[in-house]
Parts: sequence; C-alpha cells; structure tokens
Amino acid sequence: MPNRTAVTALVTCAVMLAATGCSSSFGSDKKTSQDTSSKQHLRVLIASSGDAETKAVKEAAAAWAKQSGNTVTVDVAKDINQQLAQSFAGHKPPDAFYVDSSQFANYAKGGSLYPYGDQVKDADDFSAQLRASFTYDGKLVCLPKDTSTLALAINTDLWKKAGLTENDYPTTWAQLKTVAAKLTSGDVTGLVTNGEYARVGVFMREAGGWITNGDQTKMTADSAQNTEALHYVQSLLKSGSLKYANQVDTNWGGEALGKGKAAMTIEGNWLTGGMKADYPNVKYTVVPLPAGPADKGTLAFSQCWGVAQESAHRAAAVDLVKYLTTSTQMLKNADAFGVMPSRTSALAEYAKKNPSAKAWADATAYAQGPVTIAGFDRVLTQFNTDLAALGTGDPQKILADLQRNGEQALTKGD
Repeated sequence: MPNRTAVTALVTCAVMLAATGCSSSFGSDKKTSQDTSSKQHLRVLIASSGDAETKAVKEAAAAWAKQSGNTVTVDVAKDINQQLAQSFAGHKPPDAFYVDSSQFANYAKGGSLYPYGDQVKDADDFSAQLRASFTYDGKLVCLPKDTSTLALAINTDLWKKAGLTENDYPTTWAQLKTVAAKLTSGDVTGLVTNGEYARVGVFMREAGGWITNGDQTKMTADSAQNTEALHYVQSLLKSGSLKYANQVDTNWGGEALGKGKAAMTIEGNWLTGGMKADYPNVKYTVVPLPAGPADKGTLAFSQCWGVAQESAHRAAAVDLVKYLTTSTQMLKNADAFGVMPSRTSALAEYAKKNPSAKAWADATAYAQGPVTIAGFDRVLTQFNTDLAALGTGDPQKILADLQRNGEQALTKGD
C-alpha cells in the first residue's frame, strides 16, 4: 500500500540486475534443500506504514507460530526494495516478504520468487484485477496482502465556507474544474495532489486511455484519450486551481488537506490513518472521483506476500502467508491500520463496517491495476519526472516519450 507516496523508492538498475539477473529462470527449483523439521525459524521482511501495521503483522505471525510450532522473526525494512535486491544477490533472502507491484515483474523474471498461487484453493476470492497484478508467465505467483484505491477527499469546513453543499460534489470533469476554481482563494488551493502517474493517471483512465493494453503486451501511451487527459490536468495547473503537493510545501495530499492548504485531494484509503494520527480535528468526507469523458476511473494499488525461491522453508512460509491472508486477519488489519481487504468476501464485510470508506471500497469494481512489466519501474520514474513539469510541458511529447521508453522496456522484457 503506498502510504503518503504513490510508489515505494526504486532501486537502481545496477542493484536490480545484480539481484535478478538477465535470465528468465522463473519458477525453476534452484535445488535449495528444504527444511522438513517440525520446528523451523522463519524470517519475514515488511515495509511498514507505521507502528500499527508493524504491531498487527508481528501479532499475526506470533499467533501462527504458536499454532504451527515454528518461530518467526518480523523485521521492518528501511528500504525494502534495496534490502530485498541485496538479499537476493547474496543468496540469503528472507523467507517471506512484501513485494511492491513496481518490482514484482523484476523479481519474478529473475527467478527470485517461489510461485505458490496454485497451492491456494480459494485464490479466486481475490479479485481478477489483483490476481493479474501478481501473475507472471501465466502463474499466480503471490497473494495480494491488501488493496487500495483512489477517491476525492474534501475538507468539509472549506467546502461550506465556499458556499458549497453535498449537491455540489463533482461527478464530471467540468464540475471538478468549477468547484476547484471556487475553492481556490488566498492560501487555499482547490485541488492538491502529488504530481505522479499514480495520481494523475486517474484522468488518463477516465478519458478512456491507459499506459498499456489490458494484457500489458502493447504500449498505448500516445493515444488521443491520454492526450486529452493531460491537457485537462494542465489546464487546472495553469489556472492555479490545481497544485502539486510540493508546490504548497507539503509532502502529500493528506498533509495539504490536513493543514488547510488544500480544499480537495486525490488520495487512497491510507488517508484515514494519516488524518487520524496527524490531523484528528480536521473534518473531511470522501466521495468517488468524478467521471471523465469515457467513464468512472480510479487506480488500484497492492503489494503481495512473496516467498523466496531460495528459502529453505518454502512450505512453512506458504502456510504462514495463507494464515496472514485469511479474511479474519485482513479485517483485523483493516481495523488496525486502515487497509482494505484484498479478498472480495472480506471487502464486502469491511464496507459494511466502514461506511465512510464506501467510495474507496466501491471503486475496486472498476479500478485500473498498476503496470507490472520487468524493467518498467525506470520508465515510470521518467514519466513521473515529466509529469512534475506538466504545467509548462508538452503533453504530446510527454506521452510520446513514455510510449518510446515503454516499448523499449517491453522489448527487453520478452
């Protein structure tokens, strides 16, 4: 789950190549001897959003350990992508670990992940979109641990101060432009969000476009739909009714909303925990993102529970992951640190218990998953750099560059 930023820090090309290699040895058994003893010790590495998540994972791991007779050590990474890359390169990976969607294909292509999806009898309880995000060479490699979507969060006091009511919640691009302008006054900007594809991308989806085709075999970046989307965002930037978070001296949309610098922001359901912790007295409401020329649109994010191909405890690690991804545990995690369950059955129960999160939960039905192509993290890093300068940039050139860079990554990924 991207907490406060859209994607986790990306490791360098050199480190990734060292970790994953250039061969495609995915799914092969590297003859790692397996520990079959009744008591095994597992190492787990996570990238935590805070104390609440760390505590929840450690408690769940301890409960499984007590039940199974094994022991588990849960470590919190400072930079999980870098630490995983180094552990794979050194052939001493943790047994189970968080895998970000931005790195999934790199690890899978390099043979670092043990594909255990076929050992999960009820895998179809996870949405098709989430399963697709963690499928490689036709195999479900790892289970998504939770899910997040984007919605429009509104500072209700600033909304009322501008003379707006619930009837003014924007449902179209034209309405969003109107209310953003009306809310922009003095130190308040109508809409503030991060200037990156994992936020701006919602407009591409709502225009009927996206970066690739459905099965990620062809680039579709330089389309008329995507061009229309970036021109729309650029018009908001030029008018001053949209600013990026760093333009108002904040790190993310939730901070801008909490400090009263933004009347609206585009953020995921991790906003709940951030606002509760940092701005408990700020009133806000969350509504669906307005539809674009094509349809409704939002983006989905997730991480999966990876199991190391070189682990000597693969069977026990898979058993642990199955425990950590039960509906019961997912609902506990939702209560503990605000994530949404990745199981469809648990998500329905979550939505009933958390009516304020309805916009995020409902959006899973039409959310666009991330691009998961080996080597594509570098393409997206450049795209983010270009989007940061969209206010004065050329949308068609930005998309043409994305198209060219993406095609090169696709060619290398074959």
